[in-house]
Amino acid sequence: MTTRRGFLGGAAATAGVASLAGAAPAAGGAMIVSTWDFGAAANDAAFARLKAGGSLIDAVEAGGMVPEADPDNHSVGYSGYPDRDGHVTLDAVIMDDAGGVGAVAALEDTVHAISVARRVMEKTPHTFLVGAGATQFARDQGFPKVDLLTPEAEKAWRDWLRTSQYRPVANSENARAPRGVRGGALDHDTIGLLARTADGRLAGACTTSGMAFKMRGRVGDSPQVGAGLYVEAGIGAATSTGLGEEVTRVSGTARVVASMRAGLSAQAACEEVVRHIARLRGDAIKGTQVGFLALSPKGEVGAFCLLPGFTYAVTDAAGVTVVKKGASLFAA
Repeated sequence: MTTRRGFLGGAAATAGVASLAGAAPAAGGAMIVSTWDFGAAANDAAFARLKAGGSLIDAVEAGGMVPEADPDNHSVGYSGYPDRDGHVTLDAVIMDDAGGVGAVAALEDTVHAISVARRVMEKTPHTFLVGAGATQFARDQGFPKVDLLTPEAEKAWRDWLRTSQYRPVANSENARAPRGVRGGALDHDTIGLLARTADGRLAGACTTSGMAFKMRGRVGDSPQVGAGLYVEAGIGAATSTGLGEEVTRVSGTARVVASMRAGLSAQAACEEVVRHIARLRGDAIKGTQVGFLALSPKGEVGAFCLLPGFTYAVTDAAGVTVVKKGASLFAA
């Protein structure tokens, strides 16, 4: 870990970064990993689906559905915060290691965006549907129309309209109100989930309601293959979190997996892309959080971020889930 000034001055570009505490996988390696502490419940659902005989795609879909249906989670799915015009729009992607991909963006009136993304993968010749087309596809596939704007989220939006200012708060995903509400009015995050079988097959999912009070039509990194999620057979899988624009501009998860293909460990690959973003963007990312999570076919985990505070959930082969803190490039 270093300071921003020291990094940008070149003193710590390649050294002095703390190793991830507790990164060594349990016996048999990690089976499921996901971003943020609320990923623990998603991991448990994914693991249960695997134990019941489900496929990896079944598992990551089941995991993604948990926060999507949680009315207390305002950064994913139902009860997500709307865009600046009052519309709740969802983005999601699902991917296996055989080239199967499905994604949706700007999906409306549908709770489980991850399930619609899976239908895109399995029922269409396409990989990505957006906007009204994605919503119509969801209706055609039998997904019920549901108003995603809950009274609580609507109140937060109307409060925001008084100033109409947006300033992302790093790690707000970990904030907890007294009654346990996940996130806050400025959440702009997602859940990314990666899973593997004992023989090293991989799959992943990423789902979000996107940046709170975003411009209508804004799409972040989450549903984009190579940005919010990337999976490659025999090499690894990666997902991202934080401010999506910074991930998108460097094709972040594709870069992580490419580094793993070149021989870097999951941890080193996550560190490489975070350092790259810091060098590329300099002061433009001051106070911004971006993090990456990676999983190898052997169950080795990598996690690294710009600022302290990124948490992630790891489930081992016995089904035991532990929430860990990712190491960061900058001290603050």
